[in-house]
Amino acid sequence: MKKQLSVQKSIIAMAIVISAPLQAAAHDHDHVHGDLSTGGGMPATAATIASNDQFSSTLNWDDRVAFARNKRGLIVPLDVASAKIVRDNYDFISQDYISETVNPSLYRQAQLNNTAAGLYQVREGIYQVRGTDLSNITFIRGKTGWIVYDVLLTKEAAKTSTEFFLNNVPEGGDLPIVAMIYSHSHADHFGGSRGIKEMFPGVRVYGSNNITKETVDENVLAGNAMSRRAAYQYGATLGAHRHGIVDAGLGKGLSQGEITYVAPDYTFNSEGKFETYSVDGLEMIFMDAAGTEAPSGMTTFIPSMGALWSGELTYHGMHNIYTLRGAKVRDALKWSKDINEMINAWGNDIDVVFSAHSSPVWGNEEVLDFMKMQRDNYGFVHNQTLRLANSGVVLQDIGDALVDALPQSIQQAWHTNGYHGSYSHNAKAVYNMYLGYYDMNPANLDPLPTAKESKKFVEYMGGVNNVVAKATVDFEQGRYRWVATVLNKAVIAEPKNREARRLLANTYEQLGYQSETMGWRNSYLTAAQELRVGTMPGAPKSASTDVLSEMSVTNLLDYIAVKIDAKKAAKTPFSMNIIIPDLNEIHYVEMSNGNLSNGLVREKHMADTTIVAIKKDIATLLSGRQSIEKLKASGAVMIQGDESVFSKLKAASVEFDESFEIVPRPLKGQEVDAKFY
Repeated sequence: MKKQLSVQKSIIAMAIVISAPLQAAAHDHDHVHGDLSTGGGMPATAATIASNDQFSSTLNWDDRVAFARNKRGLIVPLDVASAKIVRDNYDFISQDYISETVNPSLYRQAQLNNTAAGLYQVREGIYQVRGTDLSNITFIRGKTGWIVYDVLLTKEAAKTSTEFFLNNVPEGGDLPIVAMIYSHSHADHFGGSRGIKEMFPGVRVYGSNNITKETVDENVLAGNAMSRRAAYQYGATLGAHRHGIVDAGLGKGLSQGEITYVAPDYTFNSEGKFETYSVDGLEMIFMDAAGTEAPSGMTTFIPSMGALWSGELTYHGMHNIYTLRGAKVRDALKWSKDINEMINAWGNDIDVVFSAHSSPVWGNEEVLDFMKMQRDNYGFVHNQTLRLANSGVVLQDIGDALVDALPQSIQQAWHTNGYHGSYSHNAKAVYNMYLGYYDMNPANLDPLPTAKESKKFVEYMGGVNNVVAKATVDFEQGRYRWVATVLNKAVIAEPKNREARRLLANTYEQLGYQSETMGWRNSYLTAAQELRVGTMPGAPKSASTDVLSEMSVTNLLDYIAVKIDAKKAAKTPFSMNIIIPDLNEIHYVEMSNGNLSNGLVREKHMADTTIVAIKKDIATLLSGRQSIEKLKASGAVMIQGDESVFSKLKAASVEFDESFEIVPRPLKGQEVDAKFY
């Protein structure tokens, strides 16, 4: 039976919108190729088909365990009302063939994620709703009601999923939600919290150590750049079809609605690695996992149920050590060690491991095999990258070298494949974490800026027309990685050259069709789109007000400092006290030498001006949602001293371009192959 489901993306600090769909069906057949339509992009070339066929021949197609796990415990499929919160139309993801325009491994993941849509029993007392968001929402029976673990991305998805659960759960559907737990500081795990809170106002909220700080900090200072880059990683403007988005790696896609945040009443692990705590009469053991997939995170073992919640440390695929949108590099060694910590602490007692993505794994032997493979995969990425680096392999080469070192046991396990993170960019992340971007070759120490380098490069190769002629031959022979390198420089050097632009777009498209990692595919295809027609509507939006309201004043001031134009600011120095009575805080802010600095102080300093207001109104002022004049007139703020400080601050600040150029966009009238969009 096919279900029409609906999906949209919306992520903190990069709220991305993507419409996409789903179908639930089995998949037991031979693997054949064949596109039913070429609409939406160029067809796969013979070289791409051959590359994907060769890659397919290395995969373990006989392993169908993940599909069986996806079906296990299904109580009732999603109804139409619940389904449409997430998914549009993924009917093109066939269970009977593999599209020529999609890497076969990624296509299989798309097929797998299409089969997760409904209410499932994990074991007695534990249920999950899957398919209403990128993540799963989990309901655990407590003494007086339900404990809900990780509450999806948006309040709409959380509300819909909870209603679906309460209406269909075999027992306890009349009980309240009494506790809400966030495993870590990423929006698809806490963003639906307001929906639960509005349904059950008395719910008690729990989270990982430092979750509120890390939630509002992680994507703020570089938030505009992250948002723009995220549009590429998540394919925000592509649409769901065989030439566009096929899957989000962790799930089909993200829900449409508002990202919210209810701050926890209690956070775990502030004083140690493990903390035992009773939530609604159910004993749980929480293990700190900060610095793995998130800067604040934890896992949970429930001894009475033999159940391990692995948070974001495991899922049916490989995660990002470095995420393409941009974030601090994660610690692959700690990730591996923390999975090992769980094995050592509870290994013999785990009957089921479940998490916020993918299906659970049942049976102690199967659980340990799964966890050890996940552990060894992240350990492999860390250890072998450093082995290669210590042997002289440089940053540009280390991704290919790591793939060459991949043991067959890991390569044959579907749940270590690179749908979200790739071995290539994860290896570069480990290298960068220890050694930085520089490979010690002096030619790479101080290269020319991109535009100047491109022009000289093209000049040395005899001009753009010569580059295009040579690149055309290489394109026809399927040498796309090299063609992308040379044509990128050609298009930067001469952005009006339509033939260079067209061929580079076609090249990126073929590289996208060959990419196993969804972020690589989306990045290549988005670059092709922007080369052809420019930036399309649907790019990232601003962060949720509900989430950012939790930002500290220090963090807000740090963000404002990032927006200061140093040359303008150097001409308008000033000093200011900000007194916040409800927090008992005094911040001293100084503009000097083109830099805006701030710090918490014990007492008011001598300054050009002093402003007094509660935190809510200071946040409103500093975020630009209200002017100083309106806030002063309403009595919300009190100012002593030179009020021109605020005009100086405004004059020295810049507004970021939310759609800054990544690849050279065509001028109006110079678009190529616009028919695809």
